[in-house]
Amino acid sequence: MPEKQLEALLLCHTPEPETAIALAGRLCYSDSDILSLKEAVEGKSEKFISRILSMGHLSPIEHASFTFAAQGVSRALLAQITRHRIASFSVQSQRYVKKDALDFIVPPSIRALGEEAELKYIAQVEQCQAFYQGWLERGIPAEDARFLLPNGAETRMVFTMNARELMHFFSLRCCNRAQWEIRALAWAMLGMCLREAPALFAKSGPSCIAGACPEGKMSCGKVEAMRATLDKLKALASYGADDAEITRFARENCI
Repeated sequence: MPEKQLEALLLCHTPEPETAIALAGRLCYSDSDILSLKEAVEGKSEKFISRILSMGHLSPIEHASFTFAAQGVSRALLAQITRHRIASFSVQSQRYVKKDALDFIVPPSIRALGEEAELKYIAQVEQCQAFYQGWLERGIPAEDARFLLPNGAETRMVFTMNARELMHFFSLRCCNRAQWEIRALAWAMLGMCLREAPALFAKSGPSCIAGACPEGKMSCGKVEAMRATLDKLKALASYGADDAEITRFARENCI
């Protein structure tokens, strides 16, 4: 049974997302026709986006959407990310996809205890797999046998969010207080968004980046470290780093 690690991909996004948003935002305040507006925002989308963001006029941002794929993530992460309801998800089914070998995720807190602890964890996962396989061999359907599979079992998904929801997602899930696995995914996604639409996501990230930390007494107290991490990610994105490089950065710096 192989151990897996996070792999994230940006599959596609709205063509020229910043132009589409700038045009939509400008339309709300102009009597011009669409073609004239398109010409007016060409080369000026950064300016218009900055203006509508400063005004708190966020509905035009919803016109841009981004579709990601993730694998090497756990069912525990799936339970968290699907709480973000303004999104669309397609997930590998445990009902229809039978597993002869269970792929799994090892939490870093267990790995930090040393090899003995990690081997014990793997043995426990293998035991779950053995129970699962045993029920399949007795003719129990996979939709019932899967009840034995752990939260650490790997899953794969494709999901789409619009830019406004992504900003909300980043503010919560890039935070140091977010669970480590979804935090790494969020930072990887942010890096890809910064690469494709830097003006749109210029102020995105954990809430403490743009203002005071909302966690109060539960704050991690690492605002400067968070800002330094974001600066490094922006630099990585600015020279066109590919999805694999950005994901590797997230795994190494954001867990």
